[in-house]
Amino acid sequence: MSWDLDEFTTSLTSLAPASVTAYRRDLDAFVEWAGRLGLDDPAAVDRRALRRYVAFLTTRGYARRTIARHVASLRRYFDWLRRRGRIEVDPSARLSAPGRDGRLPRVLRRDEIEVLLDEGPPVTDDPVEAALARRDTAVLEILYGSGLRVAEVCGLRPVDIDLARARLTVWGKGSKQRTVPLSPPAVEALRRWLDHGRAVLVDADTPDEIVFVNRRAHPLTPRDVRRLLDRRASGPAHPHALRHTFATHLLDGGADLRAVQELLGHADLATTQLYTHVSRERLRGVLETTHPRA
Repeated sequence: MSWDLDEFTTSLTSLAPASVTAYRRDLDAFVEWAGRLGLDDPAAVDRRALRRYVAFLTTRGYARRTIARHVASLRRYFDWLRRRGRIEVDPSARLSAPGRDGRLPRVLRRDEIEVLLDEGPPVTDDPVEAALARRDTAVLEILYGSGLRVAEVCGLRPVDIDLARARLTVWGKGSKQRTVPLSPPAVEALRRWLDHGRAVLVDADTPDEIVFVNRRAHPLTPRDVRRLLDRRASGPAHPHALRHTFATHLLDGGADLRAVQELLGHADLATTQLYTHVSRERLRGVLETTHPRA
């Protein structure tokens, strides 16, 4: 009996491509580890072996979140094997993942947001540099103003953008579709990019259905977004921090948790509730630094 990883990967039709890649990478790592123990097919794996593997990941210094993803990959894989009759008992059925490490996501300060979104006057007459500045501003306005994941921004198509009604159609994890509003600054930034920026960077080979492109006229990637953030940010920041900041600022302003869940595209409300802890932590900091008896 083989591990049948190719067939399993093909079955993951409900997941986003990035998730499929992560699942396959996790399972490849497990199969390599199992081979060193003489476990040459999934029928030889029992719950004890899986627990040893989780312990192995822990000793290697993997973050709890990463280990939890490995466990999720194993659960889905062995459940798939059981449902297809490849194994009789699912050894991952009661496999537990480590709890969250309790770290709160970083939320950017308002002055940091202002620095990021301030495109400023052109520093050069070079049309390419001017186009890149317009693109960067549009990307950052969407990340912060609409709370999109970086992969969702990179995957935007012209048909997904409705500037007249100030909204985007977003394809999130698991190919789930949602509609999110665009802020007025994001509408203006997108219009400037589409009307006066994109044409400067594209070439004959650039797909028409791609909104954002990089300097080489290829579709923009999350790594490209990280680089543009490094150029514009006043300090260390990650693209996902803008999504955290979007959610936290909404809750600070009194937004309903369910509404924030819809905007973020979270399947589980518990995921969104993390941001209520962030907001409370921020309020505690305000109290401690401003109240005379704090």
